[in-house]
Amino acid sequence: MKQRITGYVLVLFLMTPAFAFAQERHYYQSDFPADEFAARRAKIFEKIGNKAIALIQGASGVAGFSVFRQSNSFYYLCGLEIAHAYLLLNGSNKTTTIYLSHRDAGRERGEGKILSAEDAELIKKLTGVEHVRGVEFLSSDLVGTGLIRPPAPVLYTPLSPAETGTDSRDELLRGQARRSSDPWDGRPSREARFRQLLKSRSPQFEIRDLSPILDAMRLIKSKREIEIIRKATRIAGLGIIEAMRSTKPGIFEYQLDAAAKYIFFLNGARGEGYASIIGGGTNAWMGHYFHKADRLNDGDLVLMDYAPDYHYYTSDVTRMWPVNGEYSKAQRQLCNYILAYRNALFKYVKPGITSNEVLDLAAKDMEKYLIGKTFENPSHLKAVKASLEFRGHFQHPVGMAVHDVGRARGVTLQPGMVFTIDPMIWIPEEKLYVRMEDIVVVTSDGAENLSAFVPSTLEDIERMMEEKGVIQFRPPTSLPIKD
Repeated sequence: MKQRITGYVLVLFLMTPAFAFAQERHYYQSDFPADEFAARRAKIFEKIGNKAIALIQGASGVAGFSVFRQSNSFYYLCGLEIAHAYLLLNGSNKTTTIYLSHRDAGRERGEGKILSAEDAELIKKLTGVEHVRGVEFLSSDLVGTGLIRPPAPVLYTPLSPAETGTDSRDELLRGQARRSSDPWDGRPSREARFRQLLKSRSPQFEIRDLSPILDAMRLIKSKREIEIIRKATRIAGLGIIEAMRSTKPGIFEYQLDAAAKYIFFLNGARGEGYASIIGGGTNAWMGHYFHKADRLNDGDLVLMDYAPDYHYYTSDVTRMWPVNGEYSKAQRQLCNYILAYRNALFKYVKPGITSNEVLDLAAKDMEKYLIGKTFENPSHLKAVKASLEFRGHFQHPVGMAVHDVGRARGVTLQPGMVFTIDPMIWIPEEKLYVRMEDIVVVTSDGAENLSAFVPSTLEDIERMMEEKGVIQFRPPTSLPIKD
């Protein structure tokens, strides 16, 4: 018995170093080197000047078993995925300080290593910042930036809502407006609350919005960012292709969602970049139809718009295909028109041109395309002609959010801009909406369609639909399950 106990002690002794080592293994992104984050912060120093500071609040912690995701702008500047963190950029001495909570040993025993203020040297090496301190020092350090000897520096902080996953600036603002109009809720945004705290605790600061500076920076993607978006687009396209293969009359919209999600997670996505839009028949008429509750009917088209959240970046790809695998004559006419419009728009995308110029040139090409073309009924021709005046075919930026920050319209295109080309038509008489969406990156001499590999010609889509998909190989189980 004594020998057995000694053996157990020996095993525990031998295991303890390995356990301790496993606990010390830290998780940190590997897509960007420290010098790229430093270059981004240097641009902020350049914009705010030497008589200002910038303070960026990271995302708050998550409740329950939800997985934490950092806010996009905080991650953009340092890559740290730690809750309740702050970045202070001091323009006078061009140094950056990260403020973090202290080590929680009990939590680490259950979750593994969590970077904290005690990991200062490691964090400085990973992120390239000059200082790492406990969050309790933030107030005194703000005083030390210049409040003792006025005038106080200007304090920049993001006032626009922070994106933290399947959200975009536009939707967050609309959500805040709805919450504010609820007399039983009415909570201010987290950014408004943060600004209020800064004013009440340090009223000497003149607070300005850092969001426009960050937005302009995020609009132009680096080579590494483009490669991540390329991978996100590849995963998005593979998910849509799997949904094409799996489509048959009678299956549910949510089953196509499941097929795509399988591909997303299989290829390393942490989730979805936005809730999938999958609408069969007239459900596609609703631009952001998220219910996915109906069966797909023979003879209808189904629209799918979906992309993953991959390493803090996403994509935006849309295709429409026939539920029964074969386009009708009317569907062929409309879908071929959309495809031709897509190609016309891509033809003119290049540096130095504006979106309005691209739209005008493409519309002229499409006027020529329509010569001699016929459509099944007058409402289809009416919708097609109306699309020549529509300005939304050239859509929004894409990057860390699907509706990314920055502007794609009314600005001169530059290399590194990533946005969507999204030609569309509406036919109210049939509640029919037809569109195709691809993601484009502006290059030094033109443009690249990152989603070009996703079938788009009618013939390619029909051929793809002849193959079996994951739903056919692993059909849903009837419930309740019986032994």
